[in-house]
Amino acid sequence: MRRAGWIAWVTVLVLAASVSAQAPRDVVGEARREGRVAVYGSMESDIFDVVRKIYEGRYGIPVEYWRAPNTRVLDRVLTEVRTGRVGFDVVLTNAAAMKLMKRHGAFARYSSPSYELFPRGSQDPDGVLSPAYRLTPLSILYNTRSIRAQEVPKSVGELADARWREKVVLADPTVNVIPATWLLGLRRQLGAQWRPFVEQLAANATLVESVLEVAQKVVAGEYPLGVSFIKYVHLFGKEGAPLDYVRLNPVLALPSHVAVGARAAHPAAAGLFVDTLTSRAGLLALAQAGEFVLLPGVYPPIKDADRLRVVVMEEPSEEEFQRARAEFAGLFRRR
Repeated sequence: MRRAGWIAWVTVLVLAASVSAQAPRDVVGEARREGRVAVYGSMESDIFDVVRKIYEGRYGIPVEYWRAPNTRVLDRVLTEVRTGRVGFDVVLTNAAAMKLMKRHGAFARYSSPSYELFPRGSQDPDGVLSPAYRLTPLSILYNTRSIRAQEVPKSVGELADARWREKVVLADPTVNVIPATWLLGLRRQLGAQWRPFVEQLAANATLVESVLEVAQKVVAGEYPLGVSFIKYVHLFGKEGAPLDYVRLNPVLALPSHVAVGARAAHPAAAGLFVDTLTSRAGLLALAQAGEFVLLPGVYPPIKDADRLRVVVMEEPSEEEFQRARAEFAGLFRRR
């Protein structure tokens, strides 16, 4: 009897330990104890705030957001990773920069339940980056007060016309991966005409740091047109800006990802933020704010958004981008 009792007692202890090991983590409790989450990204602050409000309203955890152009996000993250002084828990920006940061060990493996919303095969094979949760299509934006309707370019090729000499504003492709990727994407469309087009565009264009600055200068009337994200038509249009876009066929778009930092000081809060951003509620909120999210049948409140033929660009590798920078440096000059 003593032996049988001892065996029964051991069995109870083993079963209790097994149940304890299988008990779900209190992720929300952990996140609240962590107290905050720090996010680095290139998403505009007004758009980011729609997700921040959902997250803070749901969990009561403050979100600290540092926003900069994608190139500066990349530089800051890589510098922090290299020095070991990491300040980010989450990073979100375009795919090319995210893949480069991943290569340098900036991110941890993380799989959100929200990823089930996305098509099979869209998941990162390494389990580090989220599926692409939004696309950012680029087009020719123009100031409706500066250009008459009959003067608006109908194709990308018209940006090379002499009539637009020093009237086009473009993010600098020698430093910014977004315009560089767009120009490389046009190579397939234009074929043999690509090099002459880029040479003439370089002669016509004034360069600035970011695609946001492009839109700001077009809205201000400093330049009649420029190449930037279509979403700015909605973002600035809410404030009454005289801004519209050319319905190119197709429009080229960049995918974006989000990831949890490998050395995140607030990993539970970081995971919950990724869950929120990529959830149906988060994506619907982003769409209403002007984003092209990857939910079937969901479009931003931008005229003709549902009619656009959006083509996802193949983003250059780090080596391809460096070669493109060198090529563009011989053509584009800041004025």
